[in-house]
Amino acid sequence: MNNISTVHFQEFIEAAHRAGNEHLMLCSSGNMSWRIGNRVMISGTGSWLPTIQKEKIAVLNLANGEPLNGIKPSMEHGFHLGVLRERTDINVVLHFQSEYATSVACMKNKPSNFNVTAEVPCHVGKEIPVVPYYRPGSPELAKAVIEALKEHDSCLLTNHGQVVCGKDFNAAFEKAMFFEMACRIIVQSDMNYQVLTEQEIKDLDKYVLGKITD
Repeated sequence: MNNISTVHFQEFIEAAHRAGNEHLMLCSSGNMSWRIGNRVMISGTGSWLPTIQKEKIAVLNLANGEPLNGIKPSMEHGFHLGVLRERTDINVVLHFQSEYATSVACMKNKPSNFNVTAEVPCHVGKEIPVVPYYRPGSPELAKAVIEALKEHDSCLLTNHGQVVCGKDFNAAFEKAMFFEMACRIIVQSDMNYQVLTEQEIKDLDKYVLGKITD
């Protein structure tokens, strides 16, 4: 498989187990992919990220999705491949269903602003697109997620879960954890929460992230 080594499989396994240990998903509810050159490692159909092993990790050709090791990829491989093709700046895509963020995904009246702490705009994103409900694994869902993540690193899937992307496993994991933290605050506040103002977010850009905005 050219540039895929035993070390890569082990790193993928460790990252998947880490996500499971933090309860970002239950059983087979999540999936993850990792770009290695022109190849993509992705959790296989029906695999459990918290306990995944090498025999459940598929390897695909990024350009055409061709399976390269005989393992059937996750049913959500369409949006994983699409996001990786669109976003050359990121290498990891993580789809998860953590407790509080999924509770928010199932709300009738969802929050329009998740910026309850500085970590959200700094790491998860100032804006988190909400994707309408589409059947899991459907072309419609794949298209909607790809579109949502063209200019964002996180999105909320109605009545389904969440997707984040990052340059590496740590970056994706950080986004997922702070996404869940924000939703926990929102739910536990009984929707009586305060968000950062636009000026406070601009100050974070300038003084925390080092982005000069004026």
